Amino acid sequence: MKKRLNPNVIILGLASFFTDISTEMITKILPLFLESIGAGGAFIGVIEGLAETIASLLKVFSGYISDKFRNRKWLTILGYAESTIAKAFLLIVNTPVGVLIVRALERIGKGIRTAPRDALIASYTDETNRGFYFGFHRALDTLGAALGPLLGFWVLEKFGRTNYREIFKFALIPAVVAVIILFFVQEKKVIVDLKKSSGFFAKAKLGKRFYLFLVAILIFTLGNSSDAFITMYSSSLGVASTTILLMWTLHSLIYAFLSTPLGTLSDKIGRKTTLIIGMAIYGISYLFFALTKSGNFLWFVFSLYGVYYAMSEGIQKAFVSDLVTDNEVRGTAFGIYNFAVGIMAFPASLVAGILYQFIAPSMPFYFGGILAIIASLLLLVV
Repeated sequence: MKKRLNPNVIILGLASFFTDISTEMITKILPLFLESIGAGGAFIGVIEGLAETIASLLKVFSGYISDKFRNRKWLTILGYAESTIAKAFLLIVNTPVGVLIVRALERIGKGIRTAPRDALIASYTDETNRGFYFGFHRALDTLGAALGPLLGFWVLEKFGRTNYREIFKFALIPAVVAVIILFFVQEKKVIVDLKKSSGFFAKAKLGKRFYLFLVAILIFTLGNSSDAFITMYSSSLGVASTTILLMWTLHSLIYAFLSTPLGTLSDKIGRKTTLIIGMAIYGISYLFFALTKSGNFLWFVFSLYGVYYAMSEGIQKAFVSDLVTDNEVRGTAFGIYNFAVGIMAFPASLVAGILYQFIAPSMPFYFGGILAIIASLLLLVV
């Protein structure tokens, strides 16, 4: 039977599409910009990890607030707008510490918007189309992620291969477009059962399987450090910055084109099975990153890494919806899930930065591959 898309999911997908054009234009080149102003691998790990951790602290509360006050649309708009304003400050910062502050501010916006946006998407789905809808949203998001590095490549070719601030300038345009189109979202009204406890910890009782899933995700995420290290590692192998951007474009295109069909596949074979396969592919990808010494082979590894992405975030979120069926507390569930993923970003990237700078550039990838195997085994008992 043909699936019909809810127009609100399309709008939310387009917002993510334009935002990811902007974000990926910046983040895929940001490690090289940081190195150009004197930052080392360990400090770059601190920047990436701390930024994500700060965002994660907000995700759980924004999810709860969206459940409590039924303001998912406006929290989503607020988060996107705050991130856009923060990105503008990259035009004037000149120190690694300045970049750290800007990244933290930009991720605060992500922390505000992610849980209520995911709860909005979930409110338009049922168990027969959930994987498809989250996969579709992820596909649009990732098409933007593919176009971002490609546009960044064009900017560097036109204005100079080290003129990173021109990228920051152009990245503001799609970010503003994303905020504008969100005003057209129509939020689905939810009937509130006033007899239910409204306390946070009461709402946080989401079931044993949900929390077992979180344990597996925590372990996996500890080894899933920032993609900044992939950019830096590729550069250390002698790959040009413009070529790295094209590799990220290939990665994102594969991610985008596979997100919807793999989301639909998860509706048929089960979310857990799909996630276990995805974690295995992640582990293999990271081992290939660690072992390769050839810039040409990286094209294949980036492609394989794109397959993992298509089998991860969108399907993980659909699995959260499966585990937590009560729409009144889904915002809280997504907040806790996003918090769990984000809270490990700091130790993950800090450990990766230390391994990269003081032991060997390949070590973060060995570490991540091993933890992925452990997490996939734990997921079997969920």
